[in-house]
Amino acid sequence: MKIKVSALATICLSALLLVGCGKTSNDSSSNNDNTTTTKKASVRTTGDATDDEYQGVIENGHYKTSKSRGVGVQQDSENMLNSKSFDVGMTDISKKFFSTKSYVFQEGQYLSKSTVQDWLGRKSKDNPDGLNPESNGNGSNRNPMYIQQIGEQDYMKDNDGKLSLAGMTIGIGMNRKDYYQKEEYGATYTQSISKEKMVEEGKIAAKKVLERVRKIDGVSNDTPIVIAMFEQAPNDSLVGGTFYAYAVSNSGTDLGDWKNLDLKNVTFPETSTNSVPNSNDEKNFENFKNKIQNFFPNLAGVTAQAQYDGKTLKSMNVSITTQFYSETEIISFTQYVAQAAQSYLPNKIPIDIQILGSDGKTQAFLSRDSGEGKFSSHVFTGF
Repeated sequence: MKIKVSALATICLSALLLVGCGKTSNDSSSNNDNTTTTKKASVRTTGDATDDEYQGVIENGHYKTSKSRGVGVQQDSENMLNSKSFDVGMTDISKKFFSTKSYVFQEGQYLSKSTVQDWLGRKSKDNPDGLNPESNGNGSNRNPMYIQQIGEQDYMKDNDGKLSLAGMTIGIGMNRKDYYQKEEYGATYTQSISKEKMVEEGKIAAKKVLERVRKIDGVSNDTPIVIAMFEQAPNDSLVGGTFYAYAVSNSGTDLGDWKNLDLKNVTFPETSTNSVPNSNDEKNFENFKNKIQNFFPNLAGVTAQAQYDGKTLKSMNVSITTQFYSETEIISFTQYVAQAAQSYLPNKIPIDIQILGSDGKTQAFLSRDSGEGKFSSHVFTGF
């Protein structure tokens, strides 16, 4: 099984975590301000952020990207939505321990690309660090690839103008379905993994990863490390996977107790393989969909992805695809969508609505943060 760098996953997560990237703090200071351990490298933060967002790290005028972002086990026709769900979910868990007001976010700098590739590989004589089991062929008792991806996020403290590592989150993506080929370019086979086996193998991998991370230069014995476990969605899923558990090591290699999560991603309208925890949410979405379809009949599709914590709806992302013939149509439709969304979609949760043309380009965007009443919107002109 090959290890690759996913093209989508290499997209910088800064768009989800940061604001005001053109604005930096301490712009009038000398190059020695906000430096880490060297005087040559000028390190700054991205500037003011909202209470729910982290400031990021800029080094020598460039955003400091992850050293291992996008490394994952090669899967045929993989679900690219897993990458986004993985990154966003790691950040959400991190906020439970590393306040956005007190910590600065830094893309992972301690796990190199080659290190993660080795860890995701099968254990063998040539790769003793492999976390996936040794290959025993492609027969009925084949050893599956349990671990799909590993991600790192660093959380820094600004101490007298110097950024130092104050916390870390490691995400481990686990497979419920392992896709493989018996020969190159041959048919793709699927091997199912039980929930119990996934959890068992995940705990074994988490312990090994923690022990190895503790030995990395720059990670102290008492640096808080969060280990977050992610269940990959199948390749044919219309949504990405979710995190199912996390544990915290405050010192040494003791992980403490595991905290189980009850998160679920679903799509609206409901599909035969897609069970919605609260049927009222499905009805509200259908009312919203019918309302805007009556206003503008040339809609190619109205869908949504929603995340639940138990039976509680936490967030929703809506996509509307249609064909407009004038800018005034786009403006009028966007205004109507904002009105309908406020009337029919659930209150008190963050909602994003993307209006797409038939060519896939974004023509308008609406959003509402948690607790807000009205939607803010923007129509993209000049296309």
